[in-house]
Amino acid sequence: MLRDAVRSLAEAKIAPHAAAVDEEARFPQEALDALTANDLHAVHVPEEYGGAGADALATVIVIEEVARACASSSLIPAVNKLGSLPVILSGSEELKKKYMTPLAKGDGMFSYCLSEPDAGSDAAGMKTKAVRDGDFWVLNGVKRWITNAGVSEYYTVMAVTDPTKRSKGISAFVVEKSDEGVSFGAPEKKLGIKGSPTREVYLDNVRIPADRMIGAEGTGFATAMKTLDHTRITIAAQALGIAQGALDYAKGYVQERKQFGKPIADFQGIQFMLADMAMKIEAARQLTYAAAAKSERGDADLTFQGAAAKCFASDVAMEVTTDAVQLLGGYGYTRDYPVERMMRDAKITQIYEGTNQVQRIVMARNLP
Repeated sequence: MLRDAVRSLAEAKIAPHAAAVDEEARFPQEALDALTANDLHAVHVPEEYGGAGADALATVIVIEEVARACASSSLIPAVNKLGSLPVILSGSEELKKKYMTPLAKGDGMFSYCLSEPDAGSDAAGMKTKAVRDGDFWVLNGVKRWITNAGVSEYYTVMAVTDPTKRSKGISAFVVEKSDEGVSFGAPEKKLGIKGSPTREVYLDNVRIPADRMIGAEGTGFATAMKTLDHTRITIAAQALGIAQGALDYAKGYVQERKQFGKPIADFQGIQFMLADMAMKIEAARQLTYAAAAKSERGDADLTFQGAAAKCFASDVAMEVTTDAVQLLGGYGYTRDYPVERMMRDAKITQIYEGTNQVQRIVMARNLP
């Protein structure tokens, strides 16, 4: 029922705008409005804060179905979870009430600020600092590659509170867009997910109350890593949706396109391509759903399974979308058809929330 409801909504309210959102590189406001009206913009927020209380698998299905129509739009529910999960996992009850309630209502989105110009895969090498000043913390630094920056109201920011301790000297904070000293860089000009703004976040003497620290001082990096164990599965879901959308479109196309007097779907070479695409998508789906169940239960092997799902599903998405472009031939290479957009959108799923090379390091260190 959930899948049918989200698919109907995505096809009616999100898919019609997907090409324009990509072409104009504009935020998919129509998608945000439709998702918020149907309480699908942040389904993971627990019921006690006014949220839908969806479990990890339900959240994955929502993201998958939105991504099938528009990858940029799927970053609304995905990044709302990424940005707010540190608060849910480690924040005080007061902090959860203060920020989960407006998130659930749709009064503001959440973004996640971990990466920096010189701290990507080596996130512990960050330079953004937070210095205690009485009942406040003062933050200074630059965060890069921040999804939905400038649109989101709330930002989970990782900053160094003790430079002598490396990862154990990093703490997490909630910063608000309206805080004095918060500003944003120009939107990045990207290959794909053009509807989701990616910008730098500048923190210039941003003074925030001490109770906006998430968890205890020095626990920020551990919270950030624990968050990614759960949210990498949402990237697997996004990749899965993009791949499914590409397969669905290609399947319809090959039944209509005729060459040598018959539909190209009748040729065995085409059939084998479609079979491989469908098989790999199904393998990715089973891996992703199993990882989502582990996320919900908090299983001991979640770190491995989350990394495996993200790595495998994103590699599948890149392969399937590339094959979809091939199946459409010259048409596939033009912007008049959606598969080239899907191919461009798929690429980022191999890069963000930890590159697939990093996922393989994570898996190797956590072999079951």
